[in-house]
Amino acid sequence: MKSQMTHQERVKAALAGQEVDRPPISMWRHFYAGETSAEGLAEAMLSFQRRFDWDFMKVNPRASYHAEAWGLKVRYDGDRPPVAVEHPVKVPEDWLKLETASLDKGVLKEQLRALELIARGLGEEVPFLMTVFTPLSIASRLASSEEVFLRHLREHPENVRYALEVVTESFIGFSKACLERGASGLFFATTSWATTQRWTAGEYAQLARPYDLKLLGALPPARFHILHVCRDQNMLASLRDYPVQAFNWDARGAGNVSLAEGKAMAGGRAVVGGLPHGERLAKATPQELAGEVRGMVIALGRKGWMLGTGCTFPPETPEVNVEAIRKAVEEGLKQT
Repeated sequence: MKSQMTHQERVKAALAGQEVDRPPISMWRHFYAGETSAEGLAEAMLSFQRRFDWDFMKVNPRASYHAEAWGLKVRYDGDRPPVAVEHPVKVPEDWLKLETASLDKGVLKEQLRALELIARGLGEEVPFLMTVFTPLSIASRLASSEEVFLRHLREHPENVRYALEVVTESFIGFSKACLERGASGLFFATTSWATTQRWTAGEYAQLARPYDLKLLGALPPARFHILHVCRDQNMLASLRDYPVQAFNWDARGAGNVSLAEGKAMAGGRAVVGGLPHGERLAKATPQELAGEVRGMVIALGRKGWMLGTGCTFPPETPEVNVEAIRKAVEEGLKQT
């Protein structure tokens, strides 16, 4: 092991289960005010990287890009989350109107342009991942609520299954294009669906899993896919066989396994997480967060994990808290 690794070397070693000089770290958040254009999104991501020198970048794209490809309309208001003002699916028959989304126009073209700019700005030193949501997650955003989507899925399954095929094929093409533009892999996110708070693991296996695996299985080999399993009471254990190199979840969430437990469950693949991402991150003192980080670094050691948040952290988080975390990971192993 080198005494001082580069970002690429550190991430590669962590993914391979090899010893690192220190755990790789990254944190991620939205920059809503900048994400309405390719240039604004790219500059926001690159500025954040320049400020904190993360070991890898998780691109937080335009928040609703995946559903805007099929006509979701949103309203932006400064650095606040966009608000949906019109949903394309109003009645069950609307699912049958979906067509393959074009990569040559609109929001998907814009996101690919942003990735080109990010790749140019990062060079070869920092791996970056594009956030892509699961097909079921994408389709659910097209209806006026998750409850309406779930009702359509159960009462009009053929209509929704048709739409899921369209979404899956569209995002196979989009994901391939992301890799062609330099992304090391996908940050593949389940949002609110891979949790027993929503439905059963059996329902997920029947109605969501086939589309997840079809998308991932259609991609060329990638260096660094992360499966992000969202929310409390999540289904990480049921999804641990997905073809990815790492797993990320809220290790502090109710009913979720700890980072150490997940590491044991992952079958030799890396885990990413450990940090709070909501109010706890925003309201803790820098000293508290630094102490937590040093404790994790000592407890989990030098192999098989990376430090990160359990989900996107809120923009109102004080920058001094992020600074304290970033500094603490550099210092944590000095105590071992």
